[in-house]
Amino acid sequence: MNYRSILSAAAVSLMLTSCGIYNKYESKGTAPTDAFGTTQDMISATGDASIAQMSWREFFTDPLLQQLIDSVLARNTDLNSARIAVEKSQASLSAARLAYLPALNLAPSGTLSSFDNSPVSKTYNLPLQLSMDVEVFGSITSQKRKAKALLIQSQIREESVKANLISTTAQQYYMLQVLDRQLEILIQTDSLWNASLETQKSLWENGKAYSTAVNQMESSYLNVKTQIVDVRRHIRNVENAICRLLAQTPQHIQRNAWGSSTVSGNAGANELNVQRMFDTRYLKIGFPAMLLQQRPDIRIADYAIAEAFYNTQAARQAFFPKLTLSGAAGWTNSAGAAIVNPGKLLLNAVGSLTQPIFARGKLIANKKIAKLTEEDMQRKYVQTVIDAGNQVNEAMADCQVARDKNQYYRRQVDVLKEAYIGTHELMDNGKASYLEVLTAQESLLSAQLNEAMNIYNGSKAVIALYIALGGATR
Repeated sequence: MNYRSILSAAAVSLMLTSCGIYNKYESKGTAPTDAFGTTQDMISATGDASIAQMSWREFFTDPLLQQLIDSVLARNTDLNSARIAVEKSQASLSAARLAYLPALNLAPSGTLSSFDNSPVSKTYNLPLQLSMDVEVFGSITSQKRKAKALLIQSQIREESVKANLISTTAQQYYMLQVLDRQLEILIQTDSLWNASLETQKSLWENGKAYSTAVNQMESSYLNVKTQIVDVRRHIRNVENAICRLLAQTPQHIQRNAWGSSTVSGNAGANELNVQRMFDTRYLKIGFPAMLLQQRPDIRIADYAIAEAFYNTQAARQAFFPKLTLSGAAGWTNSAGAAIVNPGKLLLNAVGSLTQPIFARGKLIANKKIAKLTEEDMQRKYVQTVIDAGNQVNEAMADCQVARDKNQYYRRQVDVLKEAYIGTHELMDNGKASYLEVLTAQESLLSAQLNEAMNIYNGSKAVIALYIALGGATR
């Protein structure tokens, strides 16, 4: 008899294993070797390490920016909502783990009854009711594993919200710095152009220039004035955007001066550091497989497959019988035909087995839907990996563009400074027209503003690359 029992148990176990209802999800996701791109620049940029492994404090070295990020992470509404979502998922997982234990309820009841004016009879029951779903075909385990997958997804979403907030805060901070720099350039230009305007007025008063020259010069001078107003308004707008991230009323955002620090651990914005900051030869990109370890969206997609996998298991397990044990223990005075006070001890136990036979196609439909959902999640995972590689490729391309432009803008500013000084001296000696000076002034201003914006765009690209590789999650 014992051998038969053992063989029967082994046969049932083999059957259940072959059905896959006890299997545990194993991640099979892989990234293609060319996820970042196949050009020579992209290949040379890969290495055995990645900037994604740097903490955000190592990546952003500006102390005021670090303080600002800390404040955003502590006060931001979206991040606090993500934390609450994690706590909800933790509560759901705790409930799923306790599902293995029996449920215990106190269900007291009493009755007053009288028939044909007979004396009122009093009956009462004070039972403790117990019920328990027995784990036979893995339904409780599947629900627990699904709840754990949901918890991990919510935790990773919190990391994703955190990374996006760090990225946004840093970009806004650097935007404030570049706007401060542009405002400084415009104020310096305002002073220089005011002097040029006064010189042109003096020449006009002495009959050495036309009134049209004064008007043209004044028009350009007033244009600088309007740009100063626009930049100041833009600064206010960015400060307000940061305050929204901080969940606080509008106020001034403290920041260091432009060029005091850069991203990716380089101190100061000198020519060498600026070039290296944008140059993918000096940025540690890492291999595509690291995307699977760092990026929140890819990890979420992986656990979404796990969730769908356990939903499919639950749909399969619904075809098997459900075993429930229940019982009660307590005190009653209505155990027999006659009502006796005080009562006696009451005990009962019931075991029930429910086997679905016909559920109007609901079980079959649920299984098919679960399998299709799992297939959909697998396809979305692949697309998420492809999108991740595309984002890395785009960020690297932006870094390279900023690097290439920077050297041209730097040279252009130097050349135009010399041209402006020389043209102004020629005009003072009557050897150059006001139009030549005006052109030199406007060209220099445009080049200076473009140079500052290009450095910001490069910083923004480096930040985008850091996030695209899965950085700022720790």
